[in-house]
Amino acid sequence: MDPLLVKFIDTPQFQRLRNIKQLSGAYYVYPGASHNRFEHSIGVCHLAGQLVSLLSDRQPDLQITKRDILCVKIAGLCHDLGHGPFSHLFDKMFIREHEEASVQMFDHMVNVNSLKPVMESHGLDYTEDLLFIKELIAGPQHQEQETWPYKGRSEEKSFLYEIVANKRTGIDVDKWDYFARDCYHLGIQNNFDYQRSLKLARVCEVNGKMLICTRDKEVFNLYNMFHTRYSLHRMAYQHRVTNAIGNMITDALVKADKHIKIKGSNNALFTISSAIDDMEAYTNLTDSILEQILQSSKPELAEARQILHNILCRKLYKCVGQTYPKSKDIEDDLRELPRNVAEARPENAKVVLSADDFVVNVVHMDYGMKEKNPINNMYFYSKDDRTKAFKIDRNQVSQMLPAVFSEKLIQVFCKKTDEESQNVAKEHFQK
Repeated sequence: MDPLLVKFIDTPQFQRLRNIKQLSGAYYVYPGASHNRFEHSIGVCHLAGQLVSLLSDRQPDLQITKRDILCVKIAGLCHDLGHGPFSHLFDKMFIREHEEASVQMFDHMVNVNSLKPVMESHGLDYTEDLLFIKELIAGPQHQEQETWPYKGRSEEKSFLYEIVANKRTGIDVDKWDYFARDCYHLGIQNNFDYQRSLKLARVCEVNGKMLICTRDKEVFNLYNMFHTRYSLHRMAYQHRVTNAIGNMITDALVKADKHIKIKGSNNALFTISSAIDDMEAYTNLTDSILEQILQSSKPELAEARQILHNILCRKLYKCVGQTYPKSKDIEDDLRELPRNVAEARPENAKVVLSADDFVVNVVHMDYGMKEKNPINNMYFYSKDDRTKAFKIDRNQVSQMLPAVFSEKLIQVFCKKTDEESQNVAKEHFQK
């Protein structure tokens, strides 16, 4: 590993990722899913370095420099710095985009660890390359209507922006690592082989832009990749028990929010939700927050403590039903759904349940681009002409590919843990 990368790894900001579970509540369902953001980030760094180096060796005319390679590796290493406790669980509740937080944490890491002279001693242009790395992580810093929105590198090197976080197709080394890593730890079969994609990746010019393309024979493997993504969501990430535990952790964090103080810059104190506004405080916010709540004797944390204790004792919120909504705009009615379920009171019910006793999740599962087919944005080349890029229509691949690329699932949970309340809650849902 490059010595500069080791300098980034050996910081409190990066080491923090050792204490953030990759799959949040899924660890309570799949005991093997104990891996953290730390090892995933190192894996993404490795694959990013492999891909950009292979492209450089394969196509010297691209003029990929050592600076380019090092920046892409750093972006792969630091792309998840902004995740909060239990990864996406915290992100959904308390922050808009973890990529934005990753950029803020990256800036903080460079400043407090005096990494500027270290970066320059390894041949990087601090101003230009720092911006480039942040663009690789989170996209363009300024969203003006320009032909080329990026500042870190010119349009001739547009392909570099498709390695760590590919906004065009969603096919990037971040997914390659977490598909392989998550499937391994979950015990789920991974039908996608990223090694083939590494070997067959090539940069072609398309409408004046240099894009990463792959061989035409690889198209079915890419459909397998996106099906693997869907399968992981269906079987693990959105598993009803995973979501039940996720809801409980979220409720505990919300109830504990104002009662826990996290030390930040200049000894200022922040709540769980406001820690994102101060990177010093955010550095101290990891999955360990649950242990802090559990071990606290503060009376104001009693409710949060009881919820977490129930998780340990397997007294979980019960999924009383799930269904596929007919309306595409179900999010507009989301706030009303718990009340609607509560009002659907069965006759002769022995227990009275209110809207506060229900949690309704609207689960999105897709191929990464909502209702669109991501392969429609992918370009391919043939064995006969490796410079000419073209698209492949799904009908040319197979008649058995999906016709729909997204679905929504409504899951209804009852917070009451006693059997009688849960049985009544099921009747509420069925009615």
